[in-house]
Amino acid sequence: MNDTANLTPAITPKIVAEHGLSPAEYGKVLEIMGREPNITELGIFSVMWSEHCSYKSSKYWLKTLPTEAPWVICGPGENAGIIDIGDGQAVVFKMESHNHPSYIEPYQGAATGVGGILRDVFTMGARPIANMNSLRFGQPDHPKTKHLVDGVVAGIGGYGNCVGVPTVGGECTFHAAYDGNILVNAMTVGVVDTDKIFYSAATGAGNPVIYVGSKTGRDGIHGATMASAEFTEDSEEKRPTVQVGDPFTEKLLIEACLELMQTDCIVGIQDMGAAGLTSSSFEMASKGRMGVSLNLDNVPQREENMTAYEMMLSESQERMLMVLKPGSEDQARAIFEKWELDFAVIGTLTDTGRMVLMHHGEKVADLPIDPLALASPEYDEKDRPWTPTPKLASIDAKSIPPPNDPLAALTKLMGAPDMASKRWIWEQYDHMVMADTMGKGRPGGDAALVRIHGTNKALAIATDCTPRYCQADPVEGGRHAVAEVWRNITATGAQPLAITDCMNFGNPERPEIMGQFVGAINGMREACLALEFPVVSGNVSLYNETNGEAILPTPAIGGVGLIDDSSKAVGIGITTEGLTILLIGETGGHLGQSMYLREIEGREDGAPPPVDLSAERLNGDFVRGQINAGSVVACHDLSDGGLAAAVAEMAMASRVGVTLDKEAAGKISLHAWLFGEDQARYLIATTSPEDVLSAASDAGVPATAIGISGGHSFSVAGFSRSLTEIRNAHESWMPAFMGTV
Repeated sequence: MNDTANLTPAITPKIVAEHGLSPAEYGKVLEIMGREPNITELGIFSVMWSEHCSYKSSKYWLKTLPTEAPWVICGPGENAGIIDIGDGQAVVFKMESHNHPSYIEPYQGAATGVGGILRDVFTMGARPIANMNSLRFGQPDHPKTKHLVDGVVAGIGGYGNCVGVPTVGGECTFHAAYDGNILVNAMTVGVVDTDKIFYSAATGAGNPVIYVGSKTGRDGIHGATMASAEFTEDSEEKRPTVQVGDPFTEKLLIEACLELMQTDCIVGIQDMGAAGLTSSSFEMASKGRMGVSLNLDNVPQREENMTAYEMMLSESQERMLMVLKPGSEDQARAIFEKWELDFAVIGTLTDTGRMVLMHHGEKVADLPIDPLALASPEYDEKDRPWTPTPKLASIDAKSIPPPNDPLAALTKLMGAPDMASKRWIWEQYDHMVMADTMGKGRPGGDAALVRIHGTNKALAIATDCTPRYCQADPVEGGRHAVAEVWRNITATGAQPLAITDCMNFGNPERPEIMGQFVGAINGMREACLALEFPVVSGNVSLYNETNGEAILPTPAIGGVGLIDDSSKAVGIGITTEGLTILLIGETGGHLGQSMYLREIEGREDGAPPPVDLSAERLNGDFVRGQINAGSVVACHDLSDGGLAAAVAEMAMASRVGVTLDKEAAGKISLHAWLFGEDQARYLIATTSPEDVLSAASDAGVPATAIGISGGHSFSVAGFSRSLTEIRNAHESWMPAFMGTV
């Protein structure tokens, strides 16, 4: 292409490396192009083939995850996954990472993470009804941690609150492995009529390509490439690659897009996320097997003298790309101008299969679409060799000395950073806006509960992962992350339907890190199959490390379930005295990798608790059936901190005390019974224990009466602590850490 040859100096190996392409990958570029690319074309290859956009190290393994079920309308490959919830309605949801940007610029990094995931959902025609998040920070005494927590929480709250979508739950933990690389994973859930779903494929040669939303600036250039590399000591110099968000414009964009979607104008629609105009135009054209011609002079710009390179790679926020039916431009323009948003015709679809970019009357890029989009690298076991994580020996609970006072240990545990209440965080989020968040599913419970507006149905939404389990045994950790979300949803009475994932790992070029990824995928696959809990969307975030120090492997899982009659849903609070507390599931007193071992004994070792997927299915289905039969007043799954922590959380939720029967521990030592983290377990508070125990026996489900509610203390084996003392420890850590008390 002679008319681009003079636009840039020759592409040197240094320039190629700066664009994140290996010599072999650049060789593939030359093969596809049949010539040397210019700098704009190189930039386009760079972002499209970045880890963040192409999934080149992960897609070989992601293809092994189960993605289908009778209720799945759309699995991975679109902006978000879609599941059928009956009555002509569907749920659209996805989770994504914004880790690197949030470390560099915590407020804007987190805020634009929320904005991006919202666009993934409403671009498919769904109105967003709930946000969730999963946050991982470094150790509390690290000098940057408080600053990062403050900025990230403010960014999530500032964006979500302003755009008017409730943030209804999530999780937040601390560990030294995240000192140099925090994780900010954001999830959005929306609802759409099944006959109003929109997809991104662009079809129809001659159809106009439309740009809507905010103007394009220089923020976010190379954001996708930056998110696909390790941090180094100079990473804070990458602030220009962090986008700047405007939630008020996002709100206008949501309303304008949903209004246009009520017409018959749209052929295809895609948000401009990572890699901005490049990825959105390439993906739309590739899915429709089309070409596209863009005139960059028509792109709305908020900065002067922007180059083609800058416009194509900018990740400015609140922008969408759509293809309209010919002749509908004026109708669409009127809607976007009413909402005071930019609207511009920037190109047309062609039948050439190529992307042609014009700028100032010159052809500045000419690229084949399918070879670039579909022939991105895919690294298998030969290209990304992996080594399995060595198995750790199990810990005998008898080798761990019992505490002098188990309830003093419980009080300390409930005030530890990971176990402490995160009220300081979620009170900064408007979790009641839209008026459909149910009180029983408020933040702090197993799963958020959000009514489907105008119906009796409700969605149960949860996020979870236990990275210390994944570090010790990625396969068990992967199983556990899926099973834990399944339990969270089940404990409300909802039927779990599907998951989204956010796979956060270190450098995949290191075999031990790739082994963590492979192990987690294998464990997740087993759990998804056993629990009929398919993966419908997701995100992979690799290279989460600084100067060679990787994060803990963190396959965060977001799940959605449905309860047909929301009046039957239960929360975790023990609301009255005289209720019998039943333990569902087998208890062996597993203390390896437990919170007790870490916070009380100062150890992080041993094998994590094994996950028996058949027991998970059996016990969970039984619990859900009992809730829907009206036999359960409150329910809580057992996880971090084991039985004692779960009882304490149930008691604190409604300020009604509990007395446990030591005899229920049987031959298991008291501290192992109280703090072991055995899986597939639930606590049920009920007024009809005999009926539930009889039904459990008939179903072959282990069930034991372990205590009764009443008073204002937690008591067991002659030890007692007031709920006030435990609650003070639980509630005070976060405000004290953030300096608000």
